[in-house]
Order: sequence, then C-alpha cells, then structure tokens
Amino acid sequence: QVQLVESGGGLVQAGESLRLSCAASGRTFSSFGIGWFRQAPGKERECIAAFSRSGTNVYYTDSEKGRFTISRDNSKNTVFLQMNSLKPEDTAVYYCAAHSRTLVIPKDASAYDYWGQGTQLTVSS
Repeated sequence: QVQLVESGGGLVQAGESLRLSCAASGRTFSSFGIGWFRQAPGKERECIAAFSRSGTNVYYTDSEKGRFTISRDNSKNTVFLQMNSLKPEDTAVYYCAAHSRTLVIPKDASAYDYWGQGTQLTVSS
C-alpha cells in the first residue's frame, strides 16, 4: 500500500507561481513512479508530468513543458510540482498518483495504482 497526500494548492493570481507537494508513505519510495494529474470541471483527468519508476526519466505534457517542473526529494519521500506563470485555465484539482510500470512512464490515469485526495488550485484573472 502507498499513501499519497497532496498539499500546496490554493487561490493565486494569474502570472504567479506555486509549488505543490506530494508526500508518500507506505512502500519504499523508490519502488514506484509518481505522476501529477489535474482535472478541471467537465474535463478528463490529464497527466501533466510524471517520473519513471526509476526516477531517472521524466514526462511532461507538451502544453506545460517549460512552465511546470516536477522534482523529487527522496530523503523526504516527496515529489513536487513547480508551476510558473499560472493561468486561469490551470484552475483544477491536482492529484498525485503512483505507478509501478517499469518500462514506460504511463500517461493514462488507469495505469496508476494509488492516488492522493487532490488539492484545489484556483487561478484568478
């Protein structure tokens, strides 16, 4: 079992930056990869960024390359999502999730085995 807890969401102005955190507990942190997803009202849950299980490879969705950065602190079992130049369309619930795939970084939510409860980000214009 893996427990994931997101934090860091809130209400920000357009153009500001924010960092989300995902604290993991349970199984060894290095035995799974972590991804960040978001889901806006009426839209599907989409993968924004994710680590491979080894932690050496990273995936970013094309639309957020250069604006969002995923990072990790293994000593704290925590993965971060740094978001810069936030836009109103970034408003969504942000989730972190864990996968155990070994050869690929999955982008589909169905490939992730464990999920956090989500944290709301609202970006005002």
